[in-house]
Amino acid sequence: MKTEDEKAFFNYTRLPRGLYDEVLRRVEGRIEKKDTWYRKSLPPGLKLSITLRHLACGDNYPSLSYNFRVAPNTISLIINEVCDAIKAEFAAEVIQCPTTTEEWTAIAEQFEKRWQFPHCCGALDGKHVAVTCPWNTGSEYRNYKGFFSIVLMALVDADYKFLWIDVGSDGSSNDASIYNGSELKEGLESPNNIFNLPEEKSLPGDDVPVPYYIVGDNAFGINKSLMNPFLIRNMEHHDRIFNYRLSRARRVVEHAFGILAHKFRVLLRTMNQRPGTCRKIITTCVILHNLIRLRYPATHNNMMDLEEQNLNVIPGAWRNDKVLLDVYHERARNTGTQEGRQIRRYLGHYFTSKAGSVPWQDKMIL
Repeated sequence: MKTEDEKAFFNYTRLPRGLYDEVLRRVEGRIEKKDTWYRKSLPPGLKLSITLRHLACGDNYPSLSYNFRVAPNTISLIINEVCDAIKAEFAAEVIQCPTTTEEWTAIAEQFEKRWQFPHCCGALDGKHVAVTCPWNTGSEYRNYKGFFSIVLMALVDADYKFLWIDVGSDGSSNDASIYNGSELKEGLESPNNIFNLPEEKSLPGDDVPVPYYIVGDNAFGINKSLMNPFLIRNMEHHDRIFNYRLSRARRVVEHAFGILAHKFRVLLRTMNQRPGTCRKIITTCVILHNLIRLRYPATHNNMMDLEEQNLNVIPGAWRNDKVLLDVYHERARNTGTQEGRQIRRYLGHYFTSKAGSVPWQDKMIL
């Protein structure tokens, strides 16, 4: 297929031929074994193809063994080995949480330009990935939806790339508890500004300094570093406008998860591996997603939601598929801080002012 049918090759491995060659070239030294007098080693290309096929469709090891004529127990070792190699070779390059003011500023400018939400440095959310109940764990991995899972939490930029991920929390955890224990929250809310977020700056056409922040849903407590929506009850006009504008910024993380699962369908199956192997597989899927976004950004165009000239949304292909389930749990919602609520209220008034409004926003909340 690689030489005769490039489209079929892309569908089979989920990687364009050029990117497949790059990944193979960079990981083959890590997965290549020496031949012995009694057995020849498996070629690195075969190992990579087996792993990519498993990520692409989620076939179990016996099924893959018939396709590739490799024993299931050997496949289990190969997938661990290749995922480790891809993570070691690419993780630091393609999943890199910004640490400089210039990087955060570039992300915020992209959110303002594409989604009309200023000072936004990323969209945060978490999803459940179904797994079989790990041995001797009781209900530890059982989530509020009634199945066993591990959690993928991610911060996404305006171009659907994953900036930061937390993989492997048990399914009984919720968004708030995972975020509260993460290095992301520690960095964003550090009094010493260890993430080097830009200093407070006035919004376009205004003169009041406003901090930079990330956006999330109501599972996360609002503060000066994280904006979430107003509750639906008793909303005023500027509250509804704020929620609409926030939703434009937040939807990039939903789209990123949808594109990721649509391409790497192992995430939509119930994974039968041990939790450690599941974490490796999920991380590898995210790495490959970011590689595609960086090297071949037009590849996902048919999967994304698009906007017509009058700003109506045209659903992308990912919406026609199964989706990963939210981690959000109503009873686990954080309360937030008064300072965060004041900033949110100010943004709501700004978005309804002449300086901060966009022409179509009123008709979107009717």
